[in-house]
Amino acid sequence: MSRYGVFMICILFLIILIYGGNVMAFELKSTAFQHGESIPEKYTCKGVNISPPITWTGSPQGTKSFALICDDPDAPFITWVHWVIYGISSNVNELPEGIAKEKTIEGIGIQGKNSFRKIGYGGPCPPGRKAHRYFFKLYALDIALDLKPGIKKKELMNKIKDHIIEKAELMGRYKK
Repeated sequence: MSRYGVFMICILFLIILIYGGNVMAFELKSTAFQHGESIPEKYTCKGVNISPPITWTGSPQGTKSFALICDDPDAPFITWVHWVIYGISSNVNELPEGIAKEKTIEGIGIQGKNSFRKIGYGGPCPPGRKAHRYFFKLYALDIALDLKPGIKKKELMNKIKDHIIEKAELMGRYKK
């Protein structure tokens, strides 16, 4: 066998060793919009203001639960939080469109408070005419979360910071 062949076998072995055989990328997607594209008005304060459908693939090995945060770093003065949902089981790989704005969603997870001071999803509603970016961040965690409903992003991040295996991200844009 050539040196190149041995080298490639070693690289493949390292990939399998590092990723535990899971070489599929941890990806977050939506059928409503592509990464970097405009979020349809339906999912904003100008529309029906319902959560978009979100799916993910390539969950890392060892994942016990997921948490998702959607926020807008372009908001004036602070990063505006639009959605906090956690305690999502490791066997779940999607959040359907229009998740109810309730504390606990059967078979899905537990919702926290957004910057509108409400439970559940609050769609994009940027002030002015400049487009804002909205980041949907899904965290694969090595623990099953047992947290009460209604916590805020900061508290959730403090609870999960040492338990994040991997993060997948989807960004959409919106302007009024």
